[in-house]
Amino acid sequence: MTSNDMQHDDPRRNEAADGAAPQNGAHAGTHAEAAQPAEANPQAEALAALTAERDEFKDRALRTLAEMENLRRRTEREVADARTYAVTNFARDMLNVADNVRRALESVPAEARAGAEGALKGLIEGIELTERDLAKTLERHGVKAVEPQGQRFDPNRHQAMFEVPNTEVPNGTVVQVVQSGYVIGERVLRPALVGVSKGGPKAPANPTDAG
Repeated sequence: MTSNDMQHDDPRRNEAADGAAPQNGAHAGTHAEAAQPAEANPQAEALAALTAERDEFKDRALRTLAEMENLRRRTEREVADARTYAVTNFARDMLNVADNVRRALESVPAEARAGAEGALKGLIEGIELTERDLAKTLERHGVKAVEPQGQRFDPNRHQAMFEVPNTEVPNGTVVQVVQSGYVIGERVLRPALVGVSKGGPKAPANPTDAG
């Protein structure tokens, strides 16, 4: 019996050989499928890198816009302050003129002013008109007088010169104004010189202080 006859005569060997071929094909298919994700990874990594770069540029753009908006607001505020407070030194010097005009009027007794006639009456009226015009001019430039008579003493706007015993008003009330104060915008140009009461009832709590 030849070897060819033995191969044909042994069916079990033929079946084993036939069964091995599909298994080898199955393994080859598995390796091919496993290789596909490895080929897709570079694309996913590139997409992730582009997404991260996009997010970074977006964040930078938002930060730049926020900084520009803050700069714009700060510049507008500085320009407004410059316009409001540019005349501060000049206005402070003009307060001396306003004080002198007021002293000129107060130097004339009330009885003499009431009974003034002729040239004296014209002089007094002229000084009063000058005082009113000066006050209006100062107000046009943001300078306003502070008249704290009867108000609670405010160390930010008032300067206490002396204390006055008074039991009829709350303690710390301004009962006398020695010299008017002035503000320019929201800033104190000159504090008012005042006399403050003492010995009275306790002043009520200020809502702003509680806050």
